[in-house]
Amino acid sequence: MLRWCRVAALWLVLALCAGLAGAQEPEADYETWSEVADRAEEAVANEQASTEAFEELRTKLAGWRDTFLQAESTNASRIQTLQSQLDALGPAPGEDETEPESIALRRSQLNDELQRLQAPARRAQEAHTQADGLIREIDTIVRTRQANALLALGPSPLNPTLWPDAGSALVQSGQSLLLELRENVLSDAKRSEAWRNMPVIVLLLVLALLLVVRGPIWIDKLIGWLRSSTRRGSGVWSFIASIIRIILPFAGLVMLVAAFRASSFVGVNLERVLEMIPVWGAALLIVRWLADQSFNSNDDIATLPLPRKQRLEARYYANLLAILLVLRSAGETIGEIFSYPEEVQVVLDYPVLLLCALMLWRLGHILTTLSDDSETDGTLLEGSTFRLRIARTIGRLTIFVAILGPVMSGIGYDAVGQGLIYPTIRTLALLALVLVLQRFVNDLYQLVTGRDPQASDSLFPVLAGLILMLLQVPVLALIWGARVADLTELWTRFQVGLQIGETRISPSDFLTFAVVFAIGYTLTRMLQGGLRSTILPKTRIDVGGQNALVAGIGYLGIFVAALIAVTAAGLDLSSLAIVAGALSVGIGFGLQTIVSNFVSGIILLIERPISEGDWIEVNGNHGIVKDISVRSTRIETFDRTDLIVPNSDFVSGTVTNYTRGNVIGRVVMTVGVAYGSDTRKVQDILLRIVRQHDLVLLNPEPMVTFEEFGASSLKFVIRAIIRDVGQILIVTSDFHHEIAQRFAEEGIEIPFAQRDVWLRNPEALFPDRDPAGPRPPGGGSTPEDKASRERAAAEQSSHSGIVPAGRDGDADGGSDGGGDGGADGGDGGR
Repeated sequence: MLRWCRVAALWLVLALCAGLAGAQEPEADYETWSEVADRAEEAVANEQASTEAFEELRTKLAGWRDTFLQAESTNASRIQTLQSQLDALGPAPGEDETEPESIALRRSQLNDELQRLQAPARRAQEAHTQADGLIREIDTIVRTRQANALLALGPSPLNPTLWPDAGSALVQSGQSLLLELRENVLSDAKRSEAWRNMPVIVLLLVLALLLVVRGPIWIDKLIGWLRSSTRRGSGVWSFIASIIRIILPFAGLVMLVAAFRASSFVGVNLERVLEMIPVWGAALLIVRWLADQSFNSNDDIATLPLPRKQRLEARYYANLLAILLVLRSAGETIGEIFSYPEEVQVVLDYPVLLLCALMLWRLGHILTTLSDDSETDGTLLEGSTFRLRIARTIGRLTIFVAILGPVMSGIGYDAVGQGLIYPTIRTLALLALVLVLQRFVNDLYQLVTGRDPQASDSLFPVLAGLILMLLQVPVLALIWGARVADLTELWTRFQVGLQIGETRISPSDFLTFAVVFAIGYTLTRMLQGGLRSTILPKTRIDVGGQNALVAGIGYLGIFVAALIAVTAAGLDLSSLAIVAGALSVGIGFGLQTIVSNFVSGIILLIERPISEGDWIEVNGNHGIVKDISVRSTRIETFDRTDLIVPNSDFVSGTVTNYTRGNVIGRVVMTVGVAYGSDTRKVQDILLRIVRQHDLVLLNPEPMVTFEEFGASSLKFVIRAIIRDVGQILIVTSDFHHEIAQRFAEEGIEIPFAQRDVWLRNPEALFPDRDPAGPRPPGGGSTPEDKASRERAAAEQSSHSGIVPAGRDGDADGGSDGGGDGGADGGDGGR
């Protein structure tokens, strides 16, 4: 324990020392900088230096620029203090104004001190501007040279007159290497040295043979043992085994090269070739590994959804590309050793470039056939329409490059042809590597969690894939001709930050803002949780008030957290006041509805006309308030559907709250009985039924009133206060059941409407027929039939209380009677 305490104390001391060292103000040697700047300006003005010299000079200037950037913060804390003191003295007096002598003297002293402290920062800022300008000029020169070299027209490899020279140069190079090896082998000194190193040579050769031949067999046995000992993680173990299959043969190649060097038979030129053998072997092994992982015959390993036949074909083309890339690199190495002229090098490179283009053309056609309907299942692109579309687009671009590259190189623009073909190959290899690594991440996630990442819709593999895609962007830039200096410049610009007015927002400022705001937000949520679960339930505040208080604290906490985060990050937003004012006008017009709903939400939380759990009616919709947010309120209807209502509807519209303050409500129900019933008895029965219900309050007293003589019934109205208005339907249903039972026991009839329909003037329907003739199908009538119907109508009216229409056809009487009777009959039926 004491040992760990000492270690912790040592780390604390080192951290304090590092902090003190970091707190020291940076100093710049401006005399040395002046010399460097003068040389740089002279080189830029002459433009005679080589590209390598310009790159070296740029690196020095970038270091000086970083130093000056740090020096700009010299005396920053003291300058801020002095500025605060000046602000405390108030604004300086105008031309015709005066101020006390002591205040004026103090203001003058502070201004002098402020100017003295600002001098180093201004000097550093000027030097930083000069260094940055020189770097920009050097970048312009280098880019111009690259563009000119790319678009330079050179010899055409299709010119037959260049072929003999290229062939003879290649033959002479081979003969020179063989002659060099032969001379070394025939040398007695070399042979004696090789004999002395024979044990080491034999050992290296045996180890290389074992690693190349037996290594894969050992790895297969190891993987078999791992798979038998664990059920999960087969994809992870297979991936690790495939990596080891690359490492072991590569190690064998290194030992083989070491064995040749130990023999001392290798000359100067062969030594340069031997140096490249491990590189060529690594390229072959890596491309072969990527082809195996991307186009494997096993559906669980392959990352591209292709039929097995096309996967085998694509794998074959990828392996051929690896061999062609090694041949190109070998040709360049031989050309550098023997200093081939441009005409010879172009002719020797063109066949390899043409074959690479052919392989790319075939791979592009295979990529364009990717689809969800392929025979494979479980591949990485399966079910991803977006990824498949990108893969097909890459295939089409590959076909276009495969055609354009050899054409441009054949014309004479060899730099353009090579700049299209070989970067395309590297790009395809990089994309294949990203897919393979994403597959490994998915397998690793499945090994750790035991869940399939695609079936469980986990976010972690998606984020890992996004990170891999972002990490490949700088590599893609380098593949397609970007300089390392271009990437470092972008990173420098990112670190410096964005200049907005007089405020510079750097990534560190943004990170500080994000961390402080995250802490404030977390503390706010913790405070809300503690209030909601521990403190507020013990108070007498109702549920709606508790929710409003918690929501208000949340909004206030987020606002305070944002304010503290801005202050901690040192962001001066005063320069954005004009922009913010202009934006506020635009927001007022363009987002006035959202702003109105936001303000209405604040009013609802403060005034609380409605609360969570209330039964309300708004815009003809009934439901229970479930959540009141800043913009809208969520209401759950009685059909168990969510209704989202803008907050402005509650403030500017009419809202009925059935449970505001309490859940007591009134039930009103109409009952109809037949004419001739004892009205006092009916009233007593209804009153007893209402009083006997458990949910009916006896204070205030329930009431049953005899309202009116209806068209077909005597109307009684029940009015009662119940304990829970939410049970109004149940209470009404109970009343109906009890009324039907008691009325049946007491012999009280509940009427229902009855009507006879007859035609008043049927002869008007058939004017061409004789009234005395046969009756039409529609129903004619004789005078005897009319008299019979009038007697029947009179009898019916004596039972139903309806006055029949007169013989003269009084339309009003028939219409009014039918309308009232239908309405009253409906009420009685309920």
